[in-house]
Amino acid sequence: MPTIEEATMVMALARETNDATDYDEAEGEFRTQLELADELEAPGHNVEVFGGKIVMSPFSRWSYAKPMKSVLQQLGANAPKGYDAMDAPFKFVFPTSHGALGPDIYVVDLDVAENDTPFAPSESLALVAELTSPATRNNDLTDKLSIYGRSIPVYLLFDMKQSQVTVYADPSERGYETHTTVPFGKPVQIPEPFDFELDTSAFTD
Repeated sequence: MPTIEEATMVMALARETNDATDYDEAEGEFRTQLELADELEAPGHNVEVFGGKIVMSPFSRWSYAKPMKSVLQQLGANAPKGYDAMDAPFKFVFPTSHGALGPDIYVVDLDVAENDTPFAPSESLALVAELTSPATRNNDLTDKLSIYGRSIPVYLLFDMKQSQVTVYADPSERGYETHTTVPFGKPVQIPEPFDFELDTSAFTD
């Protein structure tokens, strides 16, 4: 299993030896990063690919367990038919954005996600949710927002620093067209394909 230092060296070598066009070079580097991310030994960390980098961040804090359970239960009870709410550490590939992301919580059509690879297709997702931490907050607010905003119907961003949740919806090539922010403790409407009010009181208990 490669270390982070070895992974960095391999990516640098791939850049130096790739004589294809810029697009092909970026695609080739992304594929190399996917392979390395799958092989990296990083216990207790989420290993993702985005922004042209392999990014490691620690798993969620134990204090997040209660609110995460509340969100999972509510999403599961209101998910579209055939979809399941999960928090298992799987990666979803966003080919056009050259990203492979492992959201904290997601709602997925498992039939679409069936394949024999380490990565699932992002097309299987109806919703993703991230709970920020000091290590992940900037990425959740920038790179991940940009990637999710091109295709995922709903993105829930639980900003643990600001004690608020933002619901992003209506994805487009420019990113999400609409968003709503409320402080923790207040309900917030989750739009289609869910259409229910999410209770956020677990974030204030």
